[in-house]
Amino acid sequence: MAENVVVPEYITVHLGLPQSAAENITVPFVDYIKNVASGEIYPTWPESALRANIIAQISITLNRIYTEFYRSQGYDFDITNSTQFDQSFQPGRDYFSNISEIVDDIFNTYVVMQGNIQPYYTEYCDGINVVCNGLSQWGTVELANEGYTPYEILQYYYGDNINLKKAETGPNIPTYPGEPIRMGFAGQEVLNIQRQLNRIARNYPLIPVIPETDGVFDKTTENAVKTFQEIFNLTPDGVVGNATWYAIKRVYNAVKRLSELYSEGISISEAQRVYPYPLSLGSSNIYVRIIQYYLDFIAYFNGQLPRISADGVFGQETENAVKAFQRYYSLEETGVVNSETWYEILDQYNVILQSLPYEFQSYSSLLYPGYVITTGATGKTVEQLQTYLSVISQNIPSVPSVTVDGVYGIQTERAVEAVQSLYGLPVTGDVGVLTWNSIVELYNDFRTF
Repeated sequence: MAENVVVPEYITVHLGLPQSAAENITVPFVDYIKNVASGEIYPTWPESALRANIIAQISITLNRIYTEFYRSQGYDFDITNSTQFDQSFQPGRDYFSNISEIVDDIFNTYVVMQGNIQPYYTEYCDGINVVCNGLSQWGTVELANEGYTPYEILQYYYGDNINLKKAETGPNIPTYPGEPIRMGFAGQEVLNIQRQLNRIARNYPLIPVIPETDGVFDKTTENAVKTFQEIFNLTPDGVVGNATWYAIKRVYNAVKRLSELYSEGISISEAQRVYPYPLSLGSSNIYVRIIQYYLDFIAYFNGQLPRISADGVFGQETENAVKAFQRYYSLEETGVVNSETWYEILDQYNVILQSLPYEFQSYSSLLYPGYVITTGATGKTVEQLQTYLSVISQNIPSVPSVTVDGVYGIQTERAVEAVQSLYGLPVTGDVGVLTWNSIVELYNDFRTF
């Protein structure tokens, strides 16, 4: 399961029923959405209706890609053009200019249920010839004429507990890591397998629950894999090769009903990706900034490591800091942040958090707690976050006010998004290390001591 929702550059469409021997055609993702929208809705509709419909079309498409719905069943495409299963796509179809402009504006916007990460399966129908439990395309016209915004239209059909998110853009990379995963392996892929098998075990109780989902492929993980393989007629060798990987994904999708309107969903904690990909000299992105922050924090408490600035550019200074960290913690001294180095850096950050020197303990509530905070979260940490946001909102009009109640709802998310926008961070509404520290920085500027 991909942890980050990504809009791929291209999408492969099967021109027929899933099992038919029809042609596959690969087209740019944006062109695919323009084609579908130009075939299913009318350009004369009010803009709010057009935008609501297009977001629903994007969400279904991203749901198919994110869950690898067809590829996990052994097909070599992402979606079909059969309206019985998916959406209307016709090669060579002309695009309406206003629809094309809207798609260019919102091509990476999708619906997500609060507390979930996967794009919501936004079932829809025309509302006249076919009636369904989801969005009515003609019904959106009536609502738009009544003054509903696109978001309000989507809420009308899918409920108040939906959010609109913006996906990253990037290559459509299959999640299978490319080599069999077996005893002794460790990392994000193992953690994904453990999480998914434990959920499947609720429906198939013969599969033993893995008590420690820590990303380490141990004997209990191997036993769970073997039992899964026996149940689903795979070679019971305890090794997760391509066939077993996608069988786990297929069954996981099914038990959670990820491609249905009434889905259990995937929570942020279930799918949170810790390690993105190798970072090295020349890298320049948000993940570099994250790892630079952690390295500098660790160096503050460890005088044998160099302090660095978090500028998002993996230059010589950062490479030297990575090598120093690897040398100190007995890792291979490559200067590259691979999964082993990434996890060790995060582990050392958390060790310091749990054992702060006495003189720093009074500041502990200002330090990033070490995990992502998002919609649906509750507790003391959320209350602290809201306290900081409340002070900020009193001084910066663009940051909406929040109620300090310890519940991370839409109100809190909107305030977080406003701060992310101010700092040029990805506007996700989720509070990771860079967002947390941006909020704390603003809070310290405005609070009274």
